[in-house]
Amino acid sequence: MPLQDELHVIKWLSQYGALPRAQVMKLLNKPPGMAEKILRSLLREHQIADSSGSYYLGVDPLSRPDQRIVLAVWVLLQFVDAVDPMSHYPATYPSQIAFLKENTTYEIVVLYESEGSLLRLLQPEEDMKYIIILPYISMASSLRLPKAPCLFATVDYEGQEEPTVTFYSGGEP
Repeated sequence: MPLQDELHVIKWLSQYGALPRAQVMKLLNKPPGMAEKILRSLLREHQIADSSGSYYLGVDPLSRPDQRIVLAVWVLLQFVDAVDPMSHYPATYPSQIAFLKENTTYEIVVLYESEGSLLRLLQPEEDMKYIIILPYISMASSLRLPKAPCLFATVDYEGQEEPTVTFYSGGEP
């Protein structure tokens, strides 16, 4: 019988697809040795598999990552201490991930260049906030925002495995 943490990993990989091993370790929010032990157990029991040369983990070796989801999870990880492991899930397009924090729903939306019109598809509800991930913050000034609080973020790898996530309010650093 899988442990609770193991069930969380299986759920995350089932709903998001393959994720970088570093993200799964951080989603577990455990000391690195304990997180690695959980992943080794799941791999040994064939509950999850290495994908893309063990950089990614998935529910099977053919799982492929969705880069929008990968970016959204990096942003989600900035809130990992305040979000229950079962309180985040795939969102409705054009959002990638939704999570609950302090009775407020947050949706993470990843936009690539020239995709600002996708924001028109968002349907904000009461007590909903958006985190919009942009390739560069200057893009924020050209966006037509939904009628809901919005926060902007950039995810910059700078040649590292783990990127730097920077938040902006109102498009200003």
